[in-house]
Amino acid sequence: MERFGFVGLPNAGKSSLFNALSGSQALAAAYPFATVDPNVGMAKVPDERLDRLAAMSNSAKVVHATVEFVDIGGLVEGASKGEGLGNRFLGGIREVDAIVLVLRAFADDEVVGPHDPLEHLATVETELALADLESIEGKIERRRKTAKLDRSLVAEVEALDAAYEILAEGTPLYRSGLSPAQRAVLRPWFLLTNKPVLAVVNIGDDQLDQADALAAPVVEAFAGSAMPVEVLPMCVQLEAETAQLSGDDRAEMLSELGLGEGALPRLVRAARSLLGLRTFLTTGDKESRAWTFRAGAKAPQCAGVIHGDFERGFIKAECIRWDELLELGSWAKAREVGKLRIEGKDYEVADGDVLEFRFNV
Repeated sequence: MERFGFVGLPNAGKSSLFNALSGSQALAAAYPFATVDPNVGMAKVPDERLDRLAAMSNSAKVVHATVEFVDIGGLVEGASKGEGLGNRFLGGIREVDAIVLVLRAFADDEVVGPHDPLEHLATVETELALADLESIEGKIERRRKTAKLDRSLVAEVEALDAAYEILAEGTPLYRSGLSPAQRAVLRPWFLLTNKPVLAVVNIGDDQLDQADALAAPVVEAFAGSAMPVEVLPMCVQLEAETAQLSGDDRAEMLSELGLGEGALPRLVRAARSLLGLRTFLTTGDKESRAWTFRAGAKAPQCAGVIHGDFERGFIKAECIRWDELLELGSWAKAREVGKLRIEGKDYEVADGDVLEFRFNV
């Protein structure tokens, strides 16, 4: 399962965001390094399509897709040289698939640290870039010598040289002009700034009407990035408080505050989209379930998400769009009126497809 790591300065709101998403009670204190070891938690992916299909099928069980979030201890200036949690912090980032930058924009005299999100961003990006620079600078020459004997390594050395020049300027690789092919070549190096990124601008509950304005400087800062970076303003503390309420009470409170469904569902969907994750659905009286797959996956690969035997013995997939199935009212009705499509091994599954697989092993 893909992991998303919360990265930011101490007291930016990472642990509160983790609690809001996972329903956990990780320590969220107003002093640096309250989080020493990474906290790992799961968050359900809200999906109205699944809920409506489960109601249609009168399913005994409903299983949502999930994502895994990691709350990593706060980064400080000098982390690349061992300050603060140093290597422990950087090691936690290397283990995640994508980074969620948590940038503080709220002022509070009782909470230590700056409240300018651009100051947070500059410190985080500089330290990550310096850590990446240190990771490769002692190894490029050895790789270059090896490439003289193994020409298959030439592209990797060229990508490393390009990355070195970028990082030496304090620029994260996700802001650079590296090509997708170069990024792919560099993946085995587990560089921190070669990961997909999204940003959360953490605002106060008295700043809700200023959310877009407070996020605007961060949006502008990322405007030139080669890899798109989505910026989500939210009041993390408020989201954490509403997350403790029951479904109806939470919806009522969010409605009273004018926050719609809240920011957490948007964050979860944005995080999944960042890694090209999509959802297909299955539904029946026993269970309705959301399954995660990578964009571009073919029907046999998606069958394998359910069970390896489904992929090995794949014969065909019966398929219909979720909204079309809801309109018809049941799988049996869809089959009766000939609305179920029969798809083979070359079918590229789309987000929101409802599938049944036929296989033989």
